[in-house]
Amino acid sequence: MRAERSHGYCVAIRTMPPCSISRCSHALVPSDDSTSGSPRWLGRSLSCVCIKRKGAYERIGNNLTPIQVERLQRLKHRMEVYFDASRHEHQEALRALWSATYPDQELIGLISDQWKQMGWQGRDPSTDFRGAGFISLENLLFFAKTFNASFQKLLNKQGGKRSAWEYPFAVAGVNITFMIMQMLDLQSFAILILEGLSAAKPRTFIRTVFIQMLSEDEWAFDLLYCVAFMVMDKQWLDRNASYMEFNEVLRCTRQQLERELLLDDVMRIEDMPSYSLLSQS
Repeated sequence: MRAERSHGYCVAIRTMPPCSISRCSHALVPSDDSTSGSPRWLGRSLSCVCIKRKGAYERIGNNLTPIQVERLQRLKHRMEVYFDASRHEHQEALRALWSATYPDQELIGLISDQWKQMGWQGRDPSTDFRGAGFISLENLLFFAKTFNASFQKLLNKQGGKRSAWEYPFAVAGVNITFMIMQMLDLQSFAILILEGLSAAKPRTFIRTVFIQMLSEDEWAFDLLYCVAFMVMDKQWLDRNASYMEFNEVLRCTRQQLERELLLDDVMRIEDMPSYSLLSQS
């Protein structure tokens, strides 16, 4: 076992065997980046990439379209917004999350022991957003409203053999948002766009594929988040994991997402094999 600290989320990690491959995927892509901690936007040189898709190499690293630039800028702005407990719209988003999660239970206040039952670390959920910002709250709210059945299943830890020390649902959601932000590394790329380098090209296969998806669906990031949450929970059950193994499960989740995003027939988030884990009813 080795100790780690990441904003108070997981404080110890037990060394585990290599990531398992879910029935929803076929292989895994290795990744060296960590999946928890403070955001680090790493500026890197950009180059064209070629991806083998549908049996042929396609050059998809050409100049971005106006709609791709617009949606990248919008997503970049969302990623930069810190949660501010004094802002009315942020308070309302928290209340909306509570209502979507517990429609028959009245919220006493934005600081209350009630929040602990959702999986926040304390009475004030605003202290848990510092790792990923306001977008992590938006992601949870999107999940709750769009796929409420799946959201409730994970929240209530339904299905499968559960650990005596389960992952905290809401805090896990914040970590998943940050993991996806790291995996896509869109921030540094979007900065180049804003600086006027309209000919900038995605450096990585994953980023390139996602930008294509974003041009098809403005909510691609939020949909990917919902898929990621389901994949993480499935990995958790498949490995019979416990709380101190959360970071390792999150790493394996990222690897499975990367593999699925690069499958030949995946052109939208809905095409990912693990999208089938989600249920709206």
